[in-house]
Formats: sequence, C-alpha cells, structure tokens
Amino acid sequence: MFLTRRHIFSAVRKATTTTMTHLNPCQKALFHDCPVNELQPLRLLLLGSPGSGKGTQSNRLQKNFGVAHLSSGDLLRRNINQKTTAGLRASDYMAKGQLVPDELMLSLIDDELTLMGNPNWLLDGFPRTILQAKALDSRLQKLTQPLNLVINLEVPEDVILERIMDRWVHIPSGRVYNLSYNPPRVPNTDDVTGEPLSKRPDDNPEVFRVRMQQYKDMCAPILDHYSSIAVTLRGNTSDEIYPQIEREIVNRLGLLPGVLSVPSTTSMAAAAVSRHKREQQQRQTTLGEKQHHQRKRQEKRSPLNAATMSDNHTESAAAGGP
Repeated sequence: MFLTRRHIFSAVRKATTTTMTHLNPCQKALFHDCPVNELQPLRLLLLGSPGSGKGTQSNRLQKNFGVAHLSSGDLLRRNINQKTTAGLRASDYMAKGQLVPDELMLSLIDDELTLMGNPNWLLDGFPRTILQAKALDSRLQKLTQPLNLVINLEVPEDVILERIMDRWVHIPSGRVYNLSYNPPRVPNTDDVTGEPLSKRPDDNPEVFRVRMQQYKDMCAPILDHYSSIAVTLRGNTSDEIYPQIEREIVNRLGLLPGVLSVPSTTSMAAAAVSRHKREQQQRQTTLGEKQHHQRKRQEKRSPLNAATMSDNHTESAAAGGP
C-alpha cells in the first residue's frame, strides 16, 4: 500500500498520542506542575534582543528536546563558506552593502527544512518584518509545518549590557563566549580552532541602546502577528528563563524533555500501520462472531430457512463468491 505524506503524518500523530496515554502520572508530570496535551512536534520561533541568551536557550532545547536549530545567520554563513549558488548570491548583496532579499533567505530556510528530516525545529533570526513573517507562514504551510509556538525572551537592559561588554566571538564560525559564564578554555582563543577571538565593533553602550530600540520596534508587530501562539518569558538569567520555556512546551504541545522525544517519522508510521492492521483483524474477528451468532438465532427461529441459507452459502463459496 502506498502511503502519502498526509497518511504518514496522520499515523505519526496517532502513534505519539497513543504512546502518551500509556505513560504513568509521574512520567507525565516530570518536574512540571502542568497538564499534558496531545503530543505535537515542536516548531518554534525564538525571539529575543541581542544578548538575551537565544544561543544558550537554543543549545539547551537541542539537547533536551532533540530539535534542529535553524539560525538564519548561521545558515547564511554556511552557504557563503560552502560557495553554494544561494551563498554566492547572498555574498554579492552583502559585498555591495545590501540586505539579503527575503526570497533568498526563505529559499535557504525552505531547503534546510526539507532536507533535515526532523519534525522538531526552532528558528531564530528570521523573520524580522511582517512581510517576512507572512512570506514565511506561506512557505511553512506548503511544507505542512506551520509554526506552533513563538517565544520572546525578555531580559533587563542593564543585564544584557553587562553580558555584551563581556562577550567575545569567533567570527568565522559565529561561536560566542562570555567571560562571566561561558569563557573560552584558553583566554582570547576559540575552543575548536585555536584561532583568536574578537570583540564586535558594535558591542558598546551607545550602539547597544540604538539596537535595543530597533529590536523593540521590530518585535512588537511580529508578536502581534503571532499573538495566538506567542508568549513573552522574563528573567535575569538563562537559568531563570529556561524552566519557563520547558513549561510552555509541555503545556502547549505535550512534549516532555528527555522522556518522550518524537521518534523518526518512518518508525512511528510503521508502528502505527502495524497497530492499524491489528485493529482491522480485531474488527474482522468481531464481525465474524456477530455473523455466526446471527445465523444461530436464525436457525432457532426457522430451521428450514437456516438450512436454505447454509446451502446457498456453500454454493457461493464453491463458485468463488463472497
């Protein structure tokens, strides 16, 4: 039997929901004090001002929920370094001091989602405008992977400024270090390549205040656009905010960290198909028992009619009939 994408995703949903019902109450609750809804894949847009800890939270979500992290900046850098067709086009725009067109960024995100094969993902760095958000929504609908959660990280500005002043970056890879809580193993040196770290030229109080205002102006309409699935989480540190992120995921989507990750589509679909076959066999058995009891009742009411039915059934079977 040929399974369409819709059949597979339907099987996945049924499989994950059934699995969820067999967890005991302790497994469902874990350390959260919130109910568990029907299990859904995590398709998250993570928003946050510069220095709000998006990178830290993304790494934790990757580790605990197995999500694929799609950073528009990382995606762009990788394609430029690999000299892909899209990367060369983007490099041309950037060399001229122009913004990379929305259509090109959407194409990169589209290709990445199609190839990665992970139903759980988070996106950061895009969209930045309402037009981008609407275009992204259209693309994701075509992929049958619409966003189902938008989280905005809100950290006090004085806390962010302190983080930014302590921040050092490895520019080729985009890796970020912080002298306060995530220092490099060797001072001023990237842990992976051993290359020197740099300060971003815009990591100073004056530029920070301008960027914060720009972010607020950008973020407000995006949050309004996604108001039905958006939530703002507040705290001074990533450790304060992360449990709130987990609680939102558990409440809204039913996913549990480290206990019930979403298995691969193929294995879940196979399990669902196997269960469907068992259910069909059970229904056929039940139907056969009903027909048997019906014949017995008819025999009791009319022995002659029952005999005639039996003869007709034998003749039909010999002729290859039903």
